[in-house]
Amino acid sequence: MVSLLSLLHLRRLQPHRHRILSTTTRNALFFRQISYTHDLTSTTSTPSPSPSSSQSVVRTVCSLVCQSYYQNQTHFRRTPPRLYLSIDSGYLTPDQAITVVASLADEAGSMVALSFFYWATGFLKFRHFMRLYIVLSASLIANSNFERANEVMQCMVRSFAEIGKFKEACDMVIEMQNQGLVPSAQTLNSIVNVGCEMGLFEVAENVFDEMSERGLSPDSFSFKLMVIGFCRMGRIAEADRWLSLMLERGFLVDNATCTLIISRFCEKDHVNRALWLFGKMREMGFAPNMINFTAMIHGLCKRGSIKQAFELFEEMVKKGWKPNIYTHTVLIDGLCKKGWTEKAFRLFLKLVRSDNYKPNVYTYTAMVGGYCKEEKLNRAEMLLTRMEEQGLVPNTNTYTTMIDGHCKVGNFDRAYELMDEMGKKGFTPNIFTYNTIIDGLSKKGRVQEAFKLLERGFKSGLQADIVTYNIIISEHCKQADTTRAMAFFSKIFKTGITPDIHLYTTLLGSFCRQKKMKESQQLFDDAIKLGLIPTKKTFTSIICGYCRVGNSSLAVKLFDRMRDHGCFPDSITYGALISGLCKESNLDEAHRFYSSMIDKGLSPCEVTRLTLAYEYCKKDKCTTAMALLDRLDKKLWIRTLNTLVRKLCSERKVEMAVLFLHKLIDKDPNVDHITLAAFMTACYESNQYSLVSDMSERISQGIG
Repeated sequence: MVSLLSLLHLRRLQPHRHRILSTTTRNALFFRQISYTHDLTSTTSTPSPSPSSSQSVVRTVCSLVCQSYYQNQTHFRRTPPRLYLSIDSGYLTPDQAITVVASLADEAGSMVALSFFYWATGFLKFRHFMRLYIVLSASLIANSNFERANEVMQCMVRSFAEIGKFKEACDMVIEMQNQGLVPSAQTLNSIVNVGCEMGLFEVAENVFDEMSERGLSPDSFSFKLMVIGFCRMGRIAEADRWLSLMLERGFLVDNATCTLIISRFCEKDHVNRALWLFGKMREMGFAPNMINFTAMIHGLCKRGSIKQAFELFEEMVKKGWKPNIYTHTVLIDGLCKKGWTEKAFRLFLKLVRSDNYKPNVYTYTAMVGGYCKEEKLNRAEMLLTRMEEQGLVPNTNTYTTMIDGHCKVGNFDRAYELMDEMGKKGFTPNIFTYNTIIDGLSKKGRVQEAFKLLERGFKSGLQADIVTYNIIISEHCKQADTTRAMAFFSKIFKTGITPDIHLYTTLLGSFCRQKKMKESQQLFDDAIKLGLIPTKKTFTSIICGYCRVGNSSLAVKLFDRMRDHGCFPDSITYGALISGLCKESNLDEAHRFYSSMIDKGLSPCEVTRLTLAYEYCKKDKCTTAMALLDRLDKKLWIRTLNTLVRKLCSERKVEMAVLFLHKLIDKDPNVDHITLAAFMTACYESNQYSLVSDMSERISQGIG
């Protein structure tokens, strides 16, 4: 940071003999008429003034400022009067303006200087010169006028934020604090407010922390700004942290802020935390209003907690709030998404019969979506017709929902008809409409038709979104065409869209299946650099890839990294790793992961169980194989042993097969006929007739 003292030394103050005012005759001397005022009001551009003419300009401006100031001043005025200066700002240079401020501050007083400062900062050419703010605030600080000094600092923060120099302005506020400024909560709030508006939360947080450490006590508004800022950006974890800090300091959250927080928390699926704040409102003396109740009901429905949503709905009615059509629509939509369409329809009929509220377009759309989800397209079409009979016009979302329903059942002719109908009624199909159809076409194998439709949309000015790219890239990956997939992927960055982790997972999974681990690892690293959080599927895909190419050591390292990213492996992840370790004959490590999996209550799939047991059998460690299978429940144990016996028989390992078959008969005398047939066939082909005889005798005697 440039030091304040070095900046102050740059002030182009005149020597003492050129000082404009006498400190004892301040009011009188500035009222002299200056003969060359006309030169300053001229709009003609002139060369840079010489030192002597520059001094004349400064003297003239100072005289006019004081004249205007004292003409407009009233006694005990707290706000500097507005100056009316008959000079053209184009002639006055920024350096001269700074000199005027310094001279006025020294000779006429900081309030006169402040008046000129506000006049000067009304022009862009002066507004973004840091020295202008520093010279004036230094004078105000010297006179212990901290209130006005803080005003100047707040003005500086706003002005420099306009040109992308918010951080530099914040640094200067801290530096002025070193020079004696006593910053106010209003200054901190100004910084926080501008920082949040610009999305520069880290800078705002740093200033907040530094000022707090230097003794400034933030007020409730300071915390409120941070909470609201993070909420509006959807950064719920940070908003929650600042909310907790605010409450710890004993500050109350007002009703409007509570409403915003609850709404944002519910939107981002932080419903439990929203419920906590909903309860906390009552402790703070605020009665939840209609908006609070509806936001909470919406959040609960979105999460699928329909019963809890209806309980809150009943409480809302008991408190005297009359639920509006939006509240009812939220409940209907929640029931439909849960698959309880008939219950939703009963509530819908209550609205139809009600004298107070009638279903609107959104209510009908929710019901249409419910029927489409259950593939009851006839009822959805009936509602669409009924809706129009009631004078309601289906919107783009209604049509898109209907189109999605028809696409899911493969009725693309009707989907295209609805798309044309949209256009005739003045609704332009949006990217969601196109995504619905191209996704449906792709899933039915009509890929070329999907791409042609999308091309048509692009020609009409349609802009692809992340879902569009996900559909296209996924389809190319299914066809193992990673070249085209990457070509579309590169287009995403040019359009300004940020790829999500699902897209990265799709791509790296495709490369893994083709054993191109260098490309897959690069995509994984790029996703991390972008700040994306890998999912369980992301890790499982790349672990599978490394196991497929025989690099289980890297697979184990990635497995260990999962917890760092908040991921917990499931039976599929464990299975992929165990299979990879078995493939490299690293049975001890495979056994360790298998035991860990069982300890965590996960059930290994049949492939995992069979692979590990068979690998131990190959090494003549049948006892170990049996020991690891013994940890399974009876049903899984019987199924796995049947499969293992058949596998060993197919490899003509009848001596081992007979051991497991006896164990199987010990636990379940009703031997599987397919397993027994496989055993007998293997014995005959291996000339082990005595084993067949012994097994037949045991089964016939019912031993076990």
